[in-house]
Amino acid sequence: MLRNLLQLARRRLISAFLYSLEGFGAAWKSEEAIKVEAFLLPWLIAAALYLGDSGTEQAVLISCLFLVLIVELLNTAIEKTIDRISTEHHTLSKTVKDMGSAAVLGAILNTVVVWVLILL
Repeated sequence: MLRNLLQLARRRLISAFLYSLEGFGAAWKSEEAIKVEAFLLPWLIAAALYLGDSGTEQAVLISCLFLVLIVELLNTAIEKTIDRISTEHHTLSKTVKDMGSAAVLGAILNTVVVWVLILL
């Protein structure tokens, strides 16, 4: 019984991972910001590892970077959902897309503030 449960959990984790890769690939194809953020990520992670004085500082610096990418992926999902519902211009659709964009800006500003506070 336990063995079957572990096999099921393993299959579900593998499936979830593969679906996540597909989702990232779809975002990569359709969103320029994802490409920029993914390009900068390894460089900024290296900088965080070099500049952070402790493991905690390094973890906070790096987690901010991943937060930007995560919020960007969610924003892209929101935009694609709105576009799927209707391509017609609507003020509510614009408002929702602008809110998603504001969330990305908030994540970027959070990253800047955290990096400045930790590194200065």
